[in-house]
Amino acid sequence: ANRHGLIAGATGTGKTVTLKVLAESFSDMGVPVFLADIKGDLSGMCEPGSENKHIRRSIDNMHIENFTYTAYPARFFDVYGKQGHAVRTTISEMGPDLLSRLLGLNDTQSGILNIVFRIADEQGLLLLDLKDLRSMVQYVGDNAKDYKLTYGNISSQSVGAIQRALLKLEDEGGDIFFGEPALELSDWFDWDDAGKGVLNILECQELFQHPLLYGTFLLWMLSELYEMLPEAGDLDKPKIAFFFDEAHLLFDDAPKALVDKVEQVVRLIRSKGVSVWFITQQPSDLPDSVLSQIGNRVQHALRAYTPKDQKGLKAAAQSFRENPAFDTEETLQALGVGEALISVLDEDGVPSIVQKANIMPPRSSMKAADGQSVQAAILASPLHEKYGQVIDRESAYEILEDKREEAAQAEALEAAAKQKEKEEAALRKEWEKEQAAREKAYRQSAPRKTASSRSSSSRSSQSAIEKSINKTINKAANTIGRELGKQIVRGLLGTFKK
Repeated sequence: ANRHGLIAGATGTGKTVTLKVLAESFSDMGVPVFLADIKGDLSGMCEPGSENKHIRRSIDNMHIENFTYTAYPARFFDVYGKQGHAVRTTISEMGPDLLSRLLGLNDTQSGILNIVFRIADEQGLLLLDLKDLRSMVQYVGDNAKDYKLTYGNISSQSVGAIQRALLKLEDEGGDIFFGEPALELSDWFDWDDAGKGVLNILECQELFQHPLLYGTFLLWMLSELYEMLPEAGDLDKPKIAFFFDEAHLLFDDAPKALVDKVEQVVRLIRSKGVSVWFITQQPSDLPDSVLSQIGNRVQHALRAYTPKDQKGLKAAAQSFRENPAFDTEETLQALGVGEALISVLDEDGVPSIVQKANIMPPRSSMKAADGQSVQAAILASPLHEKYGQVIDRESAYEILEDKREEAAQAEALEAAAKQKEKEEAALRKEWEKEQAAREKAYRQSAPRKTASSRSSSSRSSQSAIEKSINKTINKAANTIGRELGKQIVRGLLGTFKK
Protein backbone atom coordinates (compact mmCIF):
# COMPACT_ATOMS: atom_id res chain seq x y z
CA ALA A 1 0.00 0.00 0.00
CA ASN A 2 2.99 2.33 0.33
CA ARG A 3 2.83 3.16 -3.38
CA HIS A 4 1.08 5.75 -5.52
CA GLY A 5 -2.02 4.68 -7.40
CA LEU A 6 -4.38 5.43 -10.26
CA ILE A 7 -8.12 4.76 -10.53
CA ALA A 8 -9.29 5.35 -14.10
CA GLY A 9 -12.36 4.61 -16.17
CA ALA A 10 -15.20 6.09 -18.15
CA THR A 11 -18.06 7.92 -16.46
CA GLY A 12 -20.40 5.60 -14.57
CA THR A 13 -18.07 2.61 -14.36
CA GLY A 14 -17.61 2.73 -10.57
CA LYS A 15 -14.51 4.86 -9.91
CA THR A 16 -16.07 6.59 -6.89
CA VAL A 17 -17.00 3.26 -5.31
CA THR A 18 -13.41 2.07 -5.76
CA LEU A 19 -12.16 5.28 -4.18
CA LYS A 20 -14.43 4.78 -1.16
CA VAL A 21 -13.49 1.13 -0.71
CA LEU A 22 -9.78 1.93 -0.81
CA ALA A 23 -10.18 4.89 1.56
CA GLU A 24 -12.14 2.71 4.00
CA SER A 25 -9.46 0.02 3.78
CA PHE A 26 -6.73 2.54 4.56
CA SER A 27 -8.74 3.81 7.52
CA ASP A 28 -9.22 0.23 8.78
CA MET A 29 -5.44 -0.21 8.56
CA GLY A 30 -4.98 2.84 10.81
CA VAL A 31 -3.90 5.13 7.98
CA PRO A 32 -5.34 8.70 7.96
CA VAL A 33 -6.77 9.73 4.59
CA PHE A 34 -7.25 13.00 2.71
CA LEU A 35 -10.06 13.16 0.13
CA ALA A 36 -10.72 15.97 -2.34
CA ASP A 37 -14.51 15.81 -2.75
CA ILE A 38 -15.11 17.34 -6.16
CA LYS A 39 -18.61 16.02 -6.77
CA GLY A 40 -19.92 16.21 -3.21
CA ASP A 41 -20.59 12.45 -2.93
CA LEU A 42 -17.94 11.52 -0.35
CA SER A 43 -19.54 13.16 2.67
CA GLY A 44 -21.69 10.06 3.25
CA MET A 45 -18.66 8.19 4.53
CA CYS A 46 -19.42 9.63 7.97
CA GLU A 47 -22.63 7.54 8.04
CA PRO A 48 -23.15 3.75 7.86
CA GLY A 49 -24.32 2.35 4.54
CA SER A 50 -27.67 0.70 3.87
CA GLU A 51 -28.44 -2.31 1.76
CA ASN A 52 -30.15 -2.29 -1.63
CA LYS A 53 -30.58 -4.90 -4.32
CA HIS A 54 -27.43 -3.88 -6.19
CA ILE A 55 -25.24 -4.12 -3.10
CA ARG A 56 -26.84 -7.43 -2.08
CA ARG A 57 -26.21 -8.86 -5.52
CA SER A 58 -22.54 -7.83 -5.36
CA ILE A 59 -22.13 -9.35 -1.89
CA ASP A 60 -23.73 -12.61 -2.99
CA ASN A 61 -21.79 -12.85 -6.25
CA MET A 62 -18.47 -12.33 -4.43
CA HIS A 63 -19.46 -14.69 -1.59
CA ILE A 64 -18.61 -12.11 1.07
CA GLU A 65 -19.50 -13.25 4.56
CA ASN A 66 -20.21 -11.15 7.64
CA PHE A 67 -20.44 -7.94 5.63
CA THR A 68 -21.44 -5.10 7.97
CA TYR A 69 -22.21 -1.44 7.37
CA THR A 70 -20.40 1.14 9.42
CA ALA A 71 -19.60 4.83 9.58
CA TYR A 72 -16.03 6.09 9.41
CA PRO A 73 -14.47 8.88 11.44
CA ALA A 74 -14.65 11.91 9.16
CA ARG A 75 -13.71 15.56 9.47
CA PHE A 76 -14.82 18.13 6.94
CA PHE A 77 -12.79 21.03 5.62
CA ASP A 78 -13.73 23.88 3.31
CA VAL A 79 -11.58 26.75 2.07
CA TYR A 80 -14.69 28.95 2.16
CA GLY A 81 -15.60 27.79 5.67
CA LYS A 82 -19.17 26.84 4.71
CA GLN A 83 -19.20 23.03 4.75
CA GLY A 84 -16.25 22.34 6.99
CA HIS A 85 -13.45 23.71 9.11
CA ALA A 86 -11.91 26.71 7.39
CA VAL A 87 -8.66 26.00 5.55
CA ARG A 88 -6.28 28.92 5.80
CA THR A 89 -2.62 29.68 5.60
CA THR A 90 -0.62 32.90 5.90
CA ILE A 91 1.18 34.83 3.21
CA SER A 92 4.46 34.33 5.09
CA GLU A 93 4.04 30.55 5.11
CA MET A 94 3.31 30.59 1.38
CA GLY A 95 6.47 32.61 0.75
CA PRO A 96 7.52 34.77 -2.22
CA ASP A 97 8.83 31.94 -4.39
CA LEU A 98 5.64 29.87 -4.41
CA LEU A 99 3.50 32.97 -4.83
CA SER A 100 5.60 34.19 -7.74
CA ARG A 101 5.35 30.86 -9.53
CA LEU A 102 1.66 30.56 -8.81
CA LEU A 103 0.88 34.09 -10.05
CA GLY A 104 2.99 33.61 -13.16
CA LEU A 105 5.33 36.53 -12.42
CA ASN A 106 8.40 37.06 -14.57
CA ASP A 107 11.90 37.20 -13.12
CA THR A 108 11.83 40.96 -12.55
CA GLN A 109 8.45 40.90 -10.85
CA SER A 110 9.45 37.88 -8.81
CA GLY A 111 12.57 39.75 -7.65
CA ILE A 112 10.48 42.71 -6.52
CA LEU A 113 8.14 40.41 -4.60
CA ASN A 114 11.18 38.99 -2.81
CA ILE A 115 12.23 42.55 -1.96
CA VAL A 116 8.77 43.22 -0.53
CA PHE A 117 9.09 40.20 1.77
CA ARG A 118 12.63 41.23 2.78
CA ILE A 119 11.57 44.78 3.70
CA ALA A 120 8.60 43.44 5.66
CA ASP A 121 10.93 41.17 7.65
CA GLU A 122 13.40 43.98 8.33
CA GLN A 123 10.67 46.31 9.58
CA GLY A 124 8.92 43.62 11.62
CA LEU A 125 5.72 43.79 9.55
CA LEU A 126 3.73 40.55 9.57
CA LEU A 127 2.37 39.35 6.23
CA LEU A 128 -0.64 37.27 7.22
CA ASP A 129 -3.41 37.90 4.74
CA LEU A 130 -3.80 39.22 1.23
CA LYS A 131 -4.50 42.80 2.27
CA ASP A 132 -1.18 42.78 4.17
CA LEU A 133 0.69 41.84 1.01
CA ARG A 134 -1.16 44.30 -1.20
CA SER A 135 -0.57 47.09 1.31
CA MET A 136 3.12 46.16 1.57
CA VAL A 137 3.56 46.12 -2.22
CA GLN A 138 1.96 49.57 -2.42
CA TYR A 139 4.22 50.85 0.37
CA VAL A 140 7.37 49.63 -1.37
CA GLY A 141 6.18 51.10 -4.66
CA ASP A 142 5.46 54.50 -3.06
CA ASN A 143 8.92 54.55 -1.45
CA ALA A 144 10.85 52.97 -4.31
CA LYS A 145 13.41 55.81 -4.36
CA ASP A 146 14.34 55.15 -0.74
CA TYR A 147 15.10 51.48 -1.46
CA LYS A 148 16.73 51.88 -4.85
CA LEU A 149 20.32 52.08 -3.58
CA THR A 150 19.86 49.07 -1.29
CA TYR A 151 17.81 46.70 -3.44
CA GLY A 152 17.99 48.07 -6.96
CA ASN A 153 15.39 49.58 -9.23
CA ILE A 154 11.74 48.99 -8.32
CA SER A 155 9.68 50.01 -11.33
CA SER A 156 6.09 51.16 -11.02
CA GLN A 157 5.16 48.91 -13.97
CA SER A 158 6.30 45.77 -12.13
CA VAL A 159 4.59 46.87 -8.94
CA GLY A 160 1.40 47.38 -10.92
CA ALA A 161 1.68 43.92 -12.50
CA ILE A 162 2.04 42.31 -9.06
CA GLN A 163 -0.98 44.20 -7.75
CA ARG A 164 -3.09 43.08 -10.70
CA ALA A 165 -2.08 39.45 -10.15
CA LEU A 166 -2.95 39.72 -6.46
CA LEU A 167 -6.29 41.29 -7.33
CA LYS A 168 -7.11 38.32 -9.55
CA LEU A 169 -6.25 35.93 -6.72
CA GLU A 170 -8.39 37.97 -4.33
CA ASP A 171 -11.35 37.82 -6.72
CA GLU A 172 -11.17 34.01 -6.66
CA GLY A 173 -11.26 33.90 -2.87
CA GLY A 174 -7.65 34.48 -1.87
CA ASP A 175 -8.81 36.93 0.79
CA ILE A 176 -10.59 33.99 2.46
CA PHE A 177 -7.78 31.45 2.09
CA PHE A 178 -5.01 33.66 3.46
CA GLY A 179 -5.37 34.46 7.13
CA GLU A 180 -5.32 33.04 10.64
CA PRO A 181 -5.57 30.62 12.29
CA ALA A 182 -3.49 28.77 9.73
CA LEU A 183 -4.24 25.09 9.20
CA GLU A 184 -1.71 22.71 10.72
CA LEU A 185 -1.42 19.65 8.49
CA SER A 186 -0.41 17.62 11.51
CA ASP A 187 -4.10 17.74 12.49
CA TRP A 188 -4.82 15.43 9.55
CA PHE A 189 -2.76 12.67 11.20
CA ASP A 190 -5.34 11.45 13.67
CA TRP A 191 -7.26 8.32 14.67
CA ASP A 192 -10.51 7.50 16.45
CA ASP A 193 -10.78 5.51 19.67
CA ALA A 194 -10.89 2.24 17.70
CA GLY A 195 -7.62 3.04 15.92
CA LYS A 196 -9.18 3.86 12.55
CA GLY A 197 -7.51 6.57 10.52
CA VAL A 198 -9.56 9.76 10.25
CA LEU A 199 -10.96 10.67 6.81
CA ASN A 200 -10.19 14.34 6.13
CA ILE A 201 -12.70 15.38 3.46
CA LEU A 202 -12.13 18.68 1.63
CA GLU A 203 -15.29 20.19 0.13
CA CYS A 204 -14.27 21.13 -3.42
CA GLN A 205 -17.53 21.66 -5.29
CA GLU A 206 -17.08 25.42 -5.18
CA LEU A 207 -13.31 25.43 -4.90
CA PHE A 208 -12.56 23.60 -8.16
CA GLN A 209 -14.56 26.25 -10.06
CA HIS A 210 -11.78 28.67 -9.15
CA PRO A 211 -8.66 27.02 -10.60
CA LEU A 212 -6.24 29.65 -9.34
CA LEU A 213 -7.37 29.28 -5.74
CA TYR A 214 -7.56 25.49 -6.02
CA GLY A 215 -4.02 25.48 -7.36
CA THR A 216 -2.93 27.83 -4.56
CA PHE A 217 -4.26 25.47 -1.92
CA LEU A 218 -2.73 22.36 -3.48
CA LEU A 219 0.61 24.04 -4.07
CA TRP A 220 0.80 25.16 -0.45
CA MET A 221 -0.42 21.82 0.91
CA LEU A 222 2.01 19.68 -1.07
CA SER A 223 4.94 21.97 -0.29
CA GLU A 224 4.08 22.10 3.41
CA LEU A 225 3.59 18.34 3.59
CA TYR A 226 6.89 17.63 1.90
CA GLU A 227 8.81 19.94 4.24
CA MET A 228 6.98 18.71 7.33
CA LEU A 229 7.56 14.96 7.03
CA PRO A 230 10.96 13.35 7.62
CA GLU A 231 12.37 10.64 5.40
CA ALA A 232 10.87 7.28 6.36
CA GLY A 233 12.06 4.83 3.71
CA ASP A 234 9.92 1.98 2.40
CA LEU A 235 7.28 1.51 5.09
CA ASP A 236 4.88 -1.42 5.38
CA LYS A 237 1.99 1.02 5.13
CA PRO A 238 1.89 4.77 4.47
CA LYS A 239 1.56 7.44 7.14
CA ILE A 240 -1.24 9.08 5.15
CA ALA A 241 -3.01 8.49 1.83
CA PHE A 242 -4.23 11.25 -0.50
CA PHE A 243 -7.04 10.82 -3.03
CA PHE A 244 -7.54 13.44 -5.75
CA ASP A 245 -10.82 12.91 -7.57
CA GLU A 246 -11.16 14.40 -11.06
CA ALA A 247 -7.37 14.58 -11.15
CA HIS A 248 -7.33 16.16 -14.60
CA LEU A 249 -8.31 19.39 -12.82
CA LEU A 250 -4.83 19.40 -11.30
CA PHE A 251 -3.25 19.66 -14.71
CA ASP A 252 -5.77 21.20 -17.14
CA ASP A 253 -4.95 24.92 -17.47
CA ALA A 254 -3.13 24.70 -14.13
CA PRO A 255 -0.25 27.08 -13.36
CA LYS A 256 3.04 25.55 -14.40
CA ALA A 257 4.25 25.96 -10.82
CA LEU A 258 1.52 23.62 -9.62
CA VAL A 259 2.20 21.00 -12.29
CA ASP A 260 5.92 21.08 -11.51
CA LYS A 261 5.23 20.78 -7.78
CA VAL A 262 2.85 17.85 -8.18
CA GLU A 263 5.41 16.04 -10.33
CA GLN A 264 8.15 16.76 -7.80
CA VAL A 265 6.07 15.64 -4.84
CA VAL A 266 4.93 12.44 -6.56
CA ARG A 267 8.54 11.54 -7.30
CA LEU A 268 9.91 12.28 -3.83
CA ILE A 269 7.17 12.06 -1.22
CA ARG A 270 6.68 8.28 -1.22
CA SER A 271 9.89 7.91 0.75
CA LYS A 272 8.30 10.09 3.42
CA GLY A 273 5.43 7.68 3.85
CA VAL A 274 2.76 9.34 1.69
CA SER A 275 0.62 7.44 -0.82
CA VAL A 276 -1.02 9.58 -3.54
CA TRP A 277 -3.97 8.31 -5.60
CA PHE A 278 -5.34 9.99 -8.71
CA ILE A 279 -8.89 9.36 -9.96
CA THR A 280 -9.63 10.33 -13.56
CA GLN A 281 -11.21 9.04 -16.78
CA GLN A 282 -8.18 8.46 -18.98
CA PRO A 283 -4.64 7.68 -17.79
CA SER A 284 -3.51 10.17 -20.41
CA ASP A 285 -5.09 12.93 -18.30
CA LEU A 286 -1.93 12.77 -16.18
CA PRO A 287 1.53 13.88 -17.35
CA ASP A 288 3.93 11.09 -18.26
CA SER A 289 6.24 12.15 -15.45
CA VAL A 290 3.44 11.42 -12.97
CA LEU A 291 2.25 8.21 -14.62
CA SER A 292 5.75 6.79 -14.49
CA GLN A 293 5.68 7.04 -10.68
CA ILE A 294 2.39 5.12 -10.27
CA GLY A 295 2.71 1.46 -9.31
CA ASN A 296 -0.87 0.55 -8.35
CA ARG A 297 -3.54 0.70 -11.08
CA VAL A 298 -7.26 0.07 -10.97
CA GLN A 299 -8.60 0.41 -14.50
CA HIS A 300 -12.36 0.41 -15.01
CA ALA A 301 -14.01 0.10 -18.42
CA LEU A 302 -12.99 2.44 -21.23
CA ARG A 303 -15.09 3.39 -24.23
CA ALA A 304 -13.64 3.73 -27.71
CA TYR A 305 -16.14 5.79 -29.68
CA THR A 306 -13.64 8.12 -31.32
CA PRO A 307 -10.13 7.72 -32.77
CA LYS A 308 -8.79 9.56 -29.74
CA ASP A 309 -10.62 7.13 -27.41
CA GLN A 310 -9.25 4.16 -29.34
CA LYS A 311 -5.75 5.49 -29.01
CA GLY A 312 -6.24 6.01 -25.26
CA LEU A 313 -7.67 2.50 -24.89
CA LYS A 314 -4.70 0.94 -26.62
CA ALA A 315 -2.24 2.94 -24.51
CA ALA A 316 -4.03 1.93 -21.28
CA ALA A 317 -3.95 -1.76 -22.26
CA GLN A 318 -0.25 -1.62 -23.13
CA SER A 319 0.57 -0.07 -19.75
CA PHE A 320 -0.33 -3.36 -18.01
CA ARG A 321 1.84 -6.43 -17.75
CA GLU A 322 0.01 -8.85 -20.06
CA ASN A 323 -1.98 -11.77 -18.71
CA PRO A 324 -2.03 -14.70 -21.18
CA ALA A 325 -5.48 -15.70 -19.93
CA PHE A 326 -7.25 -12.83 -21.69
CA ASP A 327 -6.82 -9.97 -24.15
CA THR A 328 -6.36 -6.81 -22.10
CA GLU A 329 -7.65 -4.40 -24.75
CA GLU A 330 -10.80 -6.36 -25.43
CA THR A 331 -11.47 -6.91 -21.74
CA LEU A 332 -11.21 -3.20 -21.00
CA GLN A 333 -14.10 -2.53 -23.35
CA ALA A 334 -16.23 -5.37 -21.96
CA LEU A 335 -15.92 -4.62 -18.23
CA GLY A 336 -19.20 -4.03 -16.39
CA VAL A 337 -19.97 -1.61 -13.58
CA GLY A 338 -17.97 -2.55 -10.49
CA GLU A 339 -15.43 -4.58 -12.48
CA ALA A 340 -11.85 -3.54 -13.12
CA LEU A 341 -8.43 -4.64 -14.28
CA ILE A 342 -5.90 -4.39 -11.47
CA SER A 343 -2.12 -4.38 -11.29
CA VAL A 344 -0.01 -3.65 -8.21
CA LEU A 345 3.66 -3.70 -7.32
CA ASP A 346 4.86 -6.71 -5.40
CA GLU A 347 7.24 -6.60 -2.44
CA ASP A 348 10.19 -6.37 -4.81
CA GLY A 349 8.62 -3.46 -6.69
CA VAL A 350 7.78 -5.52 -9.78
CA PRO A 351 4.35 -4.93 -11.44
CA SER A 352 2.09 -7.93 -11.12
CA ILE A 353 0.34 -9.53 -14.07
CA VAL A 354 -2.93 -7.74 -14.76
CA GLN A 355 -5.94 -9.41 -13.17
CA LYS A 356 -9.64 -9.00 -13.63
CA ALA A 357 -11.43 -8.26 -10.37
CA ASN A 358 -14.73 -7.22 -8.84
CA ILE A 359 -14.93 -4.22 -6.54
CA MET A 360 -16.72 -4.89 -3.27
CA PRO A 361 -19.31 -2.34 -2.10
CA PRO A 362 -18.33 0.27 0.48
CA ARG A 363 -19.42 -0.19 4.08
CA SER A 364 -20.27 3.49 4.52
CA SER A 365 -23.17 5.28 2.90
CA MET A 366 -23.21 5.56 -0.88
CA LYS A 367 -25.21 8.78 -0.65
CA ALA A 368 -24.00 12.24 0.24
CA ALA A 369 -24.67 13.19 3.84
CA ASP A 370 -27.29 15.87 4.39
CA GLY A 371 -26.34 19.30 5.66
CA GLN A 372 -27.41 18.59 9.23
CA SER A 373 -25.18 15.52 9.50
CA VAL A 374 -22.21 17.44 8.12
CA GLN A 375 -22.76 20.34 10.51
CA ALA A 376 -23.12 17.92 13.42
CA ALA A 377 -19.79 16.33 12.51
CA ILE A 378 -18.17 19.77 12.28
CA LEU A 379 -19.45 20.84 15.71
CA ALA A 380 -18.42 17.54 17.28
CA SER A 381 -14.90 17.75 15.87
CA PRO A 382 -12.09 18.65 18.29
CA LEU A 383 -10.86 21.09 15.63
CA HIS A 384 -14.01 23.22 15.67
CA GLU A 385 -12.83 25.53 18.43
CA LYS A 386 -9.34 25.78 16.94
CA TYR A 387 -10.40 26.85 13.44
CA GLY A 388 -13.92 28.14 14.07
CA GLN A 389 -13.10 31.84 14.47
CA VAL A 390 -11.10 34.12 12.17
CA ILE A 391 -8.23 35.95 13.87
CA ASP A 392 -7.22 39.33 12.47
CA ARG A 393 -4.36 40.57 14.61
CA GLU A 394 -2.30 43.68 13.92
CA SER A 395 -0.08 43.11 10.93
CA ALA A 396 1.41 44.99 7.98
CA TYR A 397 -1.91 46.37 6.72
CA GLU A 398 -2.93 47.94 10.04
CA ILE A 399 0.54 49.37 10.76
CA LEU A 400 0.94 50.84 7.29
CA GLU A 401 -2.59 52.26 7.39
CA ASP A 402 -1.75 54.02 10.67
CA LYS A 403 1.41 55.44 9.09
CA ARG A 404 -0.57 56.64 6.07
CA GLU A 405 -3.16 58.29 8.32
CA GLU A 406 -0.45 60.00 10.38
CA ALA A 407 1.27 61.19 7.22
CA ALA A 408 -2.05 62.40 5.81
CA GLN A 409 -2.87 64.29 9.01
CA ALA A 410 0.56 65.92 9.09
CA GLU A 411 0.22 66.85 5.44
CA ALA A 412 -3.25 68.26 6.07
CA LEU A 413 -2.00 70.37 9.01
CA GLU A 414 0.92 71.66 6.95
CA ALA A 415 -1.37 72.48 4.06
CA ALA A 416 -3.80 74.26 6.43
CA ALA A 417 -0.95 76.33 7.92
CA LYS A 418 0.28 77.31 4.47
CA GLN A 419 -3.23 78.19 3.40
CA LYS A 420 -3.74 80.36 6.48
CA GLU A 421 -0.44 82.11 5.90
CA LYS A 422 -1.38 82.63 2.28
CA GLU A 423 -4.78 84.07 3.22
CA GLU A 424 -3.21 86.41 5.80
CA ALA A 425 -0.67 87.63 3.26
CA ALA A 426 -3.47 88.21 0.77
CA LEU A 427 -5.49 90.20 3.33
CA ARG A 428 -2.44 92.27 4.24
CA LYS A 429 -1.73 92.97 0.62
CA GLU A 430 -5.36 93.92 0.00
CA TRP A 431 -5.36 96.26 3.02
CA GLU A 432 -2.16 97.93 1.84
CA LYS A 433 -3.63 98.28 -1.61
CA GLU A 434 -6.79 99.87 -0.24
CA GLN A 435 -4.77 102.27 1.90
CA ALA A 436 -2.65 103.29 -1.05
CA ALA A 437 -5.77 103.80 -3.16
CA ARG A 438 -7.38 106.00 -0.50
CA GLU A 439 -4.28 108.12 -0.13
CA LYS A 440 -4.00 108.52 -3.87
CA ALA A 441 -7.69 109.41 -4.15
CA TYR A 442 -7.33 111.99 -1.42
CA ARG A 443 -4.34 113.63 -3.06
CA GLN A 444 -6.08 113.81 -6.40
CA SER A 445 -9.34 115.30 -4.97
CA ALA A 446 -7.76 118.00 -2.76
CA PRO A 447 -7.86 121.66 -4.45
CA ARG A 448 -4.84 124.00 -4.55
CA LYS A 449 -4.99 126.68 -1.79
CA THR A 450 -2.85 129.35 -0.23
CA ALA A 451 -0.43 128.49 2.46
CA SER A 452 -2.84 129.60 5.16
CA SER A 453 -5.79 127.91 3.59
CA ARG A 454 -3.68 124.82 2.99
CA SER A 455 -2.67 124.94 6.63
CA SER A 456 -6.29 125.33 7.61
CA SER A 457 -7.32 122.61 5.25
CA SER A 458 -4.55 120.40 6.56
CA ARG A 459 -5.72 121.00 10.08
CA SER A 460 -9.32 120.27 9.17
CA SER A 461 -8.35 117.05 7.44
CA GLN A 462 -6.59 115.66 10.43
CA SER A 463 -7.57 112.22 11.38
CA ALA A 464 -9.68 111.58 14.42
CA ILE A 465 -6.64 110.31 16.25
CA GLU A 466 -4.59 113.39 15.42
CA LYS A 467 -7.46 115.63 16.47
CA SER A 468 -7.74 113.75 19.71
CA ILE A 469 -4.01 114.04 20.35
CA ASN A 470 -3.98 117.76 19.51
CA LYS A 471 -7.03 118.31 21.71
CA THR A 472 -5.27 116.62 24.58
CA ILE A 473 -2.10 118.62 23.98
CA ASN A 474 -4.03 121.91 23.73
CA LYS A 475 -5.93 121.13 26.92
CA ALA A 476 -2.70 120.36 28.70
CA ALA A 477 -1.12 123.55 27.35
CA ASN A 478 -4.08 125.66 28.48
CA THR A 479 -3.92 124.14 31.93
CA ILE A 480 -0.20 124.79 32.16
CA GLY A 481 -0.73 128.32 30.92
CA ARG A 482 -3.36 129.00 33.53
CA GLU A 483 -1.13 127.67 36.28
CA LEU A 484 1.77 129.77 35.10
CA GLY A 485 -0.50 132.81 34.97
CA LYS A 486 -1.68 132.26 38.51
CA GLN A 487 1.89 131.90 39.71
CA ILE A 488 2.89 135.12 37.93
CA VAL A 489 -0.07 137.04 39.39
CA ARG A 490 0.68 135.70 42.85
CA GLY A 491 4.26 136.75 42.36
CA LEU A 492 3.32 140.22 41.29
CA LEU A 493 0.81 140.67 44.07
CA GLY A 494 3.30 139.43 46.53
CA THR A 495 5.78 141.99 45.24
CA PHE A 496 3.14 144.64 45.42
CA LYS A 497 2.27 143.64 48.96
CA LYS A 498 5.82 144.08 50.05
